[in-house]
Amino acid sequence: MCIKIKKIMNIYENTLNRIKKACNTLAEIEGDETKVKELFKIISHPQRIIKVSIPLKKDDQTLEIFEGYRVQYNNILGPYKGGIRYYTEVDEDEIKTLALIMTLKCSLVGLPLGGAKGGIKIDPENLSESELERISREYVRKIYDFIGPDKDIPAPDINTNSKIMDWMVDEYIKISKNISKGQNNQGINNLLATFTGKSVENGGIEGREEATGKGGEIILNKLIEKMKLNNGQLKVAIQGFGNAGQNIAKFLYQHKDRYKIVALSDSKGAIYSEKGFNPDTVMKYKKEKGTVTAFYYSEETSNTSCKKITNEELLELEVDVLIPSAVENVINKENSHKIKAKIILELANNPVSEEADEILNQRGIIVVPDILANAGGVTASYLEMLQNKSDRKWKKEEVFQKLEEYLIKALDEVWEISQKYKISLRESALLIALKRLMQKYSQF
Repeated sequence: MCIKIKKIMNIYENTLNRIKKACNTLAEIEGDETKVKELFKIISHPQRIIKVSIPLKKDDQTLEIFEGYRVQYNNILGPYKGGIRYYTEVDEDEIKTLALIMTLKCSLVGLPLGGAKGGIKIDPENLSESELERISREYVRKIYDFIGPDKDIPAPDINTNSKIMDWMVDEYIKISKNISKGQNNQGINNLLATFTGKSVENGGIEGREEATGKGGEIILNKLIEKMKLNNGQLKVAIQGFGNAGQNIAKFLYQHKDRYKIVALSDSKGAIYSEKGFNPDTVMKYKKEKGTVTAFYYSEETSNTSCKKITNEELLELEVDVLIPSAVENVINKENSHKIKAKIILELANNPVSEEADEILNQRGIIVVPDILANAGGVTASYLEMLQNKSDRKWKKEEVFQKLEEYLIKALDEVWEISQKYKISLRESALLIALKRLMQKYSQF
């Protein structure tokens, strides 16, 4: 399914504004305004922007040219890392923003990785599978010189998946072998590490597709423990029922004594039930009809007193936890006064606008920022790289255990700084990420 994303104006500038505010706080805490100013100058500019034209000979033999991007934002902490997305609204401003966010995310979680992002301005729903494969391979040919297991490691993102990553890594390996005429010094496992999010059969890691949702669950469990909210069921609304939304719903439903999922949505509508939903049952109807609202028309509706609502109404429900897991800017200046949730867990990137963030903070609503809440995906990708390079296979249980170690450590640090300086979790997370970058630059 092709996910549609509404266009956001000045998303890059808004992200830099947030970082600038955090830098001002960091300068006060560290007492070194010069170093912080230098860091902000550096972090305000991506190191490399790659824009390519990608020709595609379609099945009907017509030729079309598509725009492709790869923004390599910063690699002071290690090789660039970030996803590749396919959709019609891809542009430089958005890809820059997401690459910057990835830089901060890797720094916060303590991964030895930098930040990047890529994409092709295309609607994959308009392509046959053979066309999709050809354009994926052509994209790799265009950016081949800039990627590699020690340079830049792409991964799936919106409208891309393990099959596409398999095509891409296969193309990368073919080019590498051709260049070296079969005498490539890099082993096949090292070359496989150029892409993460691959199929398990092709060097991918168990649990990768679930990792963003699992990471969100790990963070939420620990947070409610810190907030002492773990007495009785917490009502949860999940906006967006794609990969991340489906998986966090599945994991939360396994703790029915702690969570009750009362609302779910996708781009075509939303459903609400005070009695709660089994997300697997809802997913069954979504697969059949293409939307979660299909459950509303099913025979099972009577057992749940299900109501059909809008995405906007879902965001404004009186729940304990709201999880935006779809697109950017869904919580903004217009609706932030109407949000009734106690906790917002940002499973999507940038779902809360800068203006809304300030309003929510003033209202005492806890926002778990995207660079922490959805860091499970990149953490699992890092483990996939290690798996390929060490020629071993990690079991899902091992992957989830490692996720827990990385993410709980990060949350503990964010919580401690937030409590110490009486600042939001977002500002605390940015402070930690920025300080690590600053310390690394200070070594040179």
